[in-house]
Amino acid sequence: MLLRIHPDNPQDKNIQQVVECLKDGGVIIYPTDTVYGLGCDIFKQKAVEKIARIKEVNIKKHNFSFICSDLSHLSDFTKPMDRSTYKFMKKALPGAFTFILNANNTIPKLFKNNRKTIGIRVPNHHIPRNIVESLGNPILTTSIHDDDKILEYSTDPELIYEKYKNQVDIVINGGSGNLVPSTIVDCSKGEINIIRRGLGNFDGLL
Repeated sequence: MLLRIHPDNPQDKNIQQVVECLKDGGVIIYPTDTVYGLGCDIFKQKAVEKIARIKEVNIKKHNFSFICSDLSHLSDFTKPMDRSTYKFMKKALPGAFTFILNANNTIPKLFKNNRKTIGIRVPNHHIPRNIVESLGNPILTTSIHDDDKILEYSTDPELIYEKYKNQVDIVINGGSGNLVPSTIVDCSKGEINIIRRGLGNFDGLL
């Protein structure tokens, strides 16, 4: 179904509808502060496997990320980090960044692999943060790409719905998405290393 949710003032009943879908093992498409994302509850293994099939990727090799509502879930999934990295993340988030951090022993159990790192996102967007907050744990995220050879990402939720309506349970219409993905920052080696420059701006952060 295509579900309209206001991007600035998400309706509680609609957020709860999405949360119940996720708890039942559903797969959703939702807006972020960058591009639209495909996601599910990280603890629903069949939903995770379904996303891998939709994306046509190997779940043991693909770099999925988690969307969190804040930094309170970090210690559940990542190893302790140095104080400067944490302070930097706190300053940058919520925002259009994906931070690559060292995963703790929880991650291999979730993905049934030997994953050493995990991407963490806290988007500057009410809809995904409200979903995670209501769900009580992060959701898996991976970007929705466009078939167009020029435009890399799909931005129109109604067109996204037409393409994915038979593969996912809910497509959230939260307005037009962005064409620019998040900035990826690798902090797994004890220093800040920019892997991909995207929408996240470092001015005033470093």
